[in-house]
Amino acid sequence: MSRLTITLDDQLHRALKETAARQRRSIGSIIEESLRLRGIRTYDSAMEIVSKARAAAGLEPDEALELAVREVRQLRREKKT
Repeated sequence: MSRLTITLDDQLHRALKETAARQRRSIGSIIEESLRLRGIRTYDSAMEIVSKARAAAGLEPDEALELAVREVRQLRREKKT
C-alpha cells in the first residue's frame, strides 16, 4: 500500500480526525471512501467501463469513450447534490 502526505486546513484536519474517531475508522479509510465516491478510478477500471459500454451498445471505440465520459460526469454531478 502506498503512503501519501497531504496538507489540510487545520479545521478540516480536526473535523476529519473527529469523524474518524466517531466512526471508529482510520483517516485513510475515510479518504479512500471519499475518493471512490468522487469517481476516482484506476485506468484499468475506466477501460473496463469503456469495454462494457462498447460491447453492450455496439459502439465504435471513440463513441464508447464519449459515452463513458458522459456517464461518469453525470454520476459525479448527481453525487454533488
